[in-house]
Amino acid sequence: MGSERMEMRKRQMSVQQESAAGGTAPTQQGQPGQQANPRGSNACCFCWCCCCSCSWNEDRDERSQKAAFDVKEGTADSEDCPKPTLEEVRTWGQSFDKLMCCPAGRNSFRQFLRTEFSEENMLFWLACDEFRREANKSAIEEKARAIYEDYISILSPKEVSLDSRVREAINRNMQEPNLHTFDDAQLQIYTLMQRDSYPRYMNSPVYKNLFNTLSEQSPESVGLHAPSQGSQRYRDLHQT
Repeated sequence: MGSERMEMRKRQMSVQQESAAGGTAPTQQGQPGQQANPRGSNACCFCWCCCCSCSWNEDRDERSQKAAFDVKEGTADSEDCPKPTLEEVRTWGQSFDKLMCCPAGRNSFRQFLRTEFSEENMLFWLACDEFRREANKSAIEEKARAIYEDYISILSPKEVSLDSRVREAINRNMQEPNLHTFDDAQLQIYTLMQRDSYPRYMNSPVYKNLFNTLSEQSPESVGLHAPSQGSQRYRDLHQT
């Protein structure tokens, strides 16, 4: 399992490097006049120290337990949603955006990511999506720190793969977290899933089995109604 996760991480880094080389990486949205800390970005906490002995980290467990409820609420084992229709599952193949706009699509895609040991990408995206809707200003800092610990910190087993520019911007913005702290990171992980994982998902047993099951249950596949030529062609395409 460890070697497979390492291979997945290498592939994700390769995709990100290709995106950066092609000029498609998300644009940084740093604050005007803000300079990178000369001490570097190899910090695992927010005081820009190079160790984990600061006072904030001493009560890390307590803070994590206090803030974890927010992240867990937005990243439950599966989203509460009705069973997808055959037409919905068809639209997932049209674009990654349509897949991610459908709760059932996100659940299915997340199931696939779990088989590739990269589920943390979807978990992080969901956590950011939940975070951006937070209306309580007093809860923003705690939620931001919970997300940082779970998905940004180099000490976390669920650390997502981000380039150094985005990671440095997050470290700077964590000094005063706001609802846009993780915007660049969320976009980068979204792009990574779209380019790296989505094409494999469309050819995976997770998607094909779901599509075939719904096809067999559809009205055009039972009784006196034979499947149309177009539907049969689409089904044959996904069974190859």
